[in-house]
Amino acid sequence: MLSELPLLSLVIWFPILGGIAVLFVGDESPARAKALALTVSILSFLFSIPLFSHFDATTAAMQFQEFVPWIPAFSVNYHLGVDGFSMPLILLTAFMTVVVVIAGWEVIQYRIAQYMAAFLIMEGLMIGVFAALDALLFYVFFEAMLIPMFLIIGIWGGPRRVYATIKFFLYTFLGSVFMLIALIYMYNQANSFEILDFHKLPLSMTEQVLIFFAFLLGFAVKVPMWPVHTWLPDAHVEAPTGGSVILAAITLKIGGYGFLRFALPITPDAAAMLDWLVITMSLVAVVYIGLVALIQQDMKKLIAYSSIAHMGFVTLGFFIVFGIERSTGSLSGAAMGIEGGMVQMVSHGFISGALFLCVGVLYDRMHSRQIKDYGGVANTMPIFAAFMVLFGMANSGLPGTSGFVGEFMVILSSFKASFWIAFLASFTLILGAAYTLWLIKRVIFGEIGNAHVAALQDVNTREIIMLSLLAAAVLLVGVWPDPLTAVMHASVDNLLQHITASKLL
Repeated sequence: MLSELPLLSLVIWFPILGGIAVLFVGDESPARAKALALTVSILSFLFSIPLFSHFDATTAAMQFQEFVPWIPAFSVNYHLGVDGFSMPLILLTAFMTVVVVIAGWEVIQYRIAQYMAAFLIMEGLMIGVFAALDALLFYVFFEAMLIPMFLIIGIWGGPRRVYATIKFFLYTFLGSVFMLIALIYMYNQANSFEILDFHKLPLSMTEQVLIFFAFLLGFAVKVPMWPVHTWLPDAHVEAPTGGSVILAAITLKIGGYGFLRFALPITPDAAAMLDWLVITMSLVAVVYIGLVALIQQDMKKLIAYSSIAHMGFVTLGFFIVFGIERSTGSLSGAAMGIEGGMVQMVSHGFISGALFLCVGVLYDRMHSRQIKDYGGVANTMPIFAAFMVLFGMANSGLPGTSGFVGEFMVILSSFKASFWIAFLASFTLILGAAYTLWLIKRVIFGEIGNAHVAALQDVNTREIIMLSLLAAAVLLVGVWPDPLTAVMHASVDNLLQHITASKLL
């Protein structure tokens, strides 16, 4: 029954149409606009649940497929489908949108309908990125999602929002232009825009290297990887809280997803030859960016740099498979690295989103993100302090939280490739604990810092709900990750088999 329903179209277009409906409600009735936005976001999440509950984890084939000719003259189709890589990210997107709508319920005071509509439309576009099986359709969704985020930062952002918005747009747009060139080249080779047809192309090493670099430029900016990361701290600092949450929780994951869907299966030989480059960039992100996070005085900036460091684990997990192949002579055991990177993406979505929400809670009360303006918050906001300490521990990779699972899997996998890579990667556990606990100590614990902190009110019901949802997700994945990893096994094994079978030599 469910297999016959256009579930993917529903989870893509329902929030987009819902966002348009919220725009029509307008600011004449903010309460109705907010209620409609919350209803649409909750229903969108409920519609996405069957993608998980009816997902067949025993096969790597695309599921819930929809196929409609779109531009027949150029073999462009409205083709959707999900596998073990995309389905968890679709659920993450739908879940986080509900949290963001709740988070903006009282905080946004002007253009409320437009604010809510922007997030709903962006939700549909991001889900479209994860579900698209036609390369041109993927590119349309990939670029279109920049527009709502551009508006969110540019309209509801901080004092330097124009600078941050233009920098964000230019970095992400220019990177994707190279990807478009690669997609058009492969279309001319395959006479099709089907992504799965691209996987079968017999490309020479020269072609693979050029296409790989095009994908690297497109997706590294999104992750973002060092050294094309500088747009992210500015975007986070100037974005409203909801914008920071979606930026960290979902937008960055599109870069990691792109490597799995395009770079690794289409250019396996180039990826194997240039894995040292991506691994080096990942380790620099883990170590150097972690050190940069240590000296930050702005809480948002600290968490933004933390995001770059943690996303370095994702790309390390994806590309360490080639190091394992060189070290052991086979890809046996490499699955753990890719699965660890996927778990890290989902976990980071929960944790980074929660930390940005915690900063937003404090900012709403004191209108400052400077660490020096706080101190002893636990004395006046004990419930909030408990949440922030939990999310801080998860960000540090504490066992029992989701932050531990993905990082541990990537480190274990790295040991099979190289002790020194694993050693450097393990530094994130030290640095992550250092900058996170240093933040928690200065903001949450100690004596009450000043009269403003003494007057703080603890979290209200709305804030407890949004933080509790994320706390439950962080603990559930940390204690019981099997439902998440189980849906990835077949897709990961299929990718590794494809890489092996596609070797030129």
